[in-house]
Amino acid sequence: MSEATKRVRVRHFAQAKQAGTKIVGLTSYDFLTAGLFDQAEVDFLLVGDSAGNVVFGYDTTVPTTTDELIPLARGVVRAAKRALVVADLPFGSYESGPDDALHTAVRFMKESEVHAVKLEGGVRSAAQIERLVQSGIPVMGHIGYTPQSEHGLGGHVVQGRGDARESFLADAKAVEAAGAFAVVIEMVPEALAAEVSQMLTIPTIGIGAGRHTDGQILVWTDLLGVATGRLPRFVRQYASLGQEMIESVSTWRDDVRSGAFPDESHVFED
Repeated sequence: MSEATKRVRVRHFAQAKQAGTKIVGLTSYDFLTAGLFDQAEVDFLLVGDSAGNVVFGYDTTVPTTTDELIPLARGVVRAAKRALVVADLPFGSYESGPDDALHTAVRFMKESEVHAVKLEGGVRSAAQIERLVQSGIPVMGHIGYTPQSEHGLGGHVVQGRGDARESFLADAKAVEAAGAFAVVIEMVPEALAAEVSQMLTIPTIGIGAGRHTDGQILVWTDLLGVATGRLPRFVRQYASLGQEMIESVSTWRDDVRSGAFPDESHVFED
């Protein structure tokens, strides 16, 4: 997308796919990081239910609630002057049908003023996507590995292999037919993601889906080296901020204990 774009809109996603311009997305859960990523001209910011892991310390995204995500989304929206802000609909807030999906999405649109919402599932979520789009709410889909279904999928398992290929293709077609403006494809073989990216008219956003999707997204704490533990294979760390933060705070701690901080340059005179 053009660096001169004042505000990324849904139509810019379609234009980027047509022009062959890669779309760049990143998660964000607060005002400060959203402002920084916006200055870096990330095209869209996802207030993901991954906040359950990153912000609230849950083992999975499943416990994350709408009431927890809306305040985070509100902060991201206030900081983002250019990026499109998308919010995840959390597990349990849309699965029972289009009415629940619309109720949850309306809450996000009104209470946090996000620009779009994202929900997981292809064929099984097509009716929900269609209802939201008909109501004027832009929807980003999410197929392949869907974290909210982690327990049903048996953990972090690559999707779309073998007999699962046809159901994955059906999910991709269903999301597009329902009216989504883009679709996240997570943890599928590269060749399959490339095939779907060629097949669909809407942009595909990859995360662990190889090199041939129309864009990429990562969780920011993975990208910048704040997350701890084993990283997914598809992550490249561009910084080690976590270690830098530990070292900086440790140095400050030592300076406080030794009396080196504060010094005369940090105090007020009479």
